[in-house]
Amino acid sequence: MLPFPYAAVGGAGPKTIVLLHGFGACSEIWRDVATSLAAEARVLAYDLPGHGQSLECEGMGGAKPAARAILADLAARQLGKVHLVGHSMGGAIATLMALADPGRVASLTLLAPGGFGPEVNAALLRRYAAAAGRKQVRASLAAMSGPRSAPPDHVVDALCRMRTRPGQLQTLIDMAAAMTRDDRQGVIPRAQMDTLDMPVMVVWGAEDPLLPVEQAEALPSHFRLHHVLDAGHMLVEEAPDLIAEIVRRNTRRHGRRLRPPLGAAAS
Repeated sequence: MLPFPYAAVGGAGPKTIVLLHGFGACSEIWRDVATSLAAEARVLAYDLPGHGQSLECEGMGGAKPAARAILADLAARQLGKVHLVGHSMGGAIATLMALADPGRVASLTLLAPGGFGPEVNAALLRRYAAAAGRKQVRASLAAMSGPRSAPPDHVVDALCRMRTRPGQLQTLIDMAAAMTRDDRQGVIPRAQMDTLDMPVMVVWGAEDPLLPVEQAEALPSHFRLHHVLDAGHMLVEEAPDLIAEIVRRNTRRHGRRLRPPLGAAAS
């Protein structure tokens, strides 16, 4: 059992941007986004616990242990504040990381994040988990994308390679079953989200067939929301240039100022 999850590292600059993929994917799906961001920042793209080169590492068992494992790895790398970007399950993990260690997170960009409501297309997620071979992987990706989106070949190739690792497919099937017990997903309480002080941007495809876009309603008042018209759930693959630009802009924002405690001296 490896102590830390694997991360592909690239780029250079004063900022560090951490990319967390969704369930059933791997770090390679960020290729185009990471290349764009690497011109001005150090970029870490993780394989989440149970995926790819992190198939056997600490942090298996859901979003909370995965969040702890990635925070531990960031601490071991002696990094300061980082900008977190998470898609789907990676969005839930990024949110939990920010709640657990807000002083480490400079900004939060959440792409169709998990945990924002109980509804989930469990049958579609389980189908994706069990997809083996190019035809099934491509069909599952297409089913989770907008009606006019075609899965990129490099993503299909990367996911097919990942799924040939011994034990990978069964791990995904087991994880999907645990994540969608009773055909629902776990929810992060909104009251907890309201405590987050860093800039938070939520991005959601208007045609998301996996997690309903209505889960982006009634967000904390300081969260920003961007709807991507005609896009489905697979925002990283469907709109990489837009996602890179949204991340770039969010890393330049400042967090909200907290009110001083009652009785504190005016400054």
